[in-house]
Amino acid sequence: MIERFLVWLGETPWSVALLESLYAWPFVESAHVLTLGLFVGTTAMMDLRLLGIAFRKVPVTAFTGRLLPWTRIGFVIMTATGLLLFYSQPLRYYHNVFFRVKVLVLILAGVNAWIFHRGAHRSAGVWDWDARPPRAARIAGAVSLTAWALVVITGRLIAYNWFDCDIQPQPAWVNWMAGCAVAVGGAE
Repeated sequence: MIERFLVWLGETPWSVALLESLYAWPFVESAHVLTLGLFVGTTAMMDLRLLGIAFRKVPVTAFTGRLLPWTRIGFVIMTATGLLLFYSQPLRYYHNVFFRVKVLVLILAGVNAWIFHRGAHRSAGVWDWDARPPRAARIAGAVSLTAWALVVITGRLIAYNWFDCDIQPQPAWVNWMAGCAVAVGGAE
């Protein structure tokens, strides 16, 4: 059922026009990469502060207060352009192993940010000037740095078709991870 919807979505006139566009698709992809840089760059700076590695003499609340608006702008544009990229080839992305890993890591990063902002960040005024923030903040920073590094890596690997469903035979674990429907005897 999901695959039928994605096939339909990928065959809509707007999806086809976006994918085949000489200028729109490269512009959307470039905007995605540039705003990813803005988002991940500001996030990494905040994470390094949370880890107590960099910007140790800057109060956490002042630091996040200045960077979060830029981080949010990057996030909104990055998300919108990412959805447009998915819309241009939904079935291909759906079956891409690296895209699936990226989505899982994005969920992890989102949950981590939510937990941090609902927990440790609420008491940031107490540890604002601490060169080494509390353990919960350091864990959130480490998880965030790791997750966003993985998002960038897996996002870049999406372009490679090592595990596309139309390349058979593939090992059974690859077909399972990519959700490929393969005829019996079509995979090792």
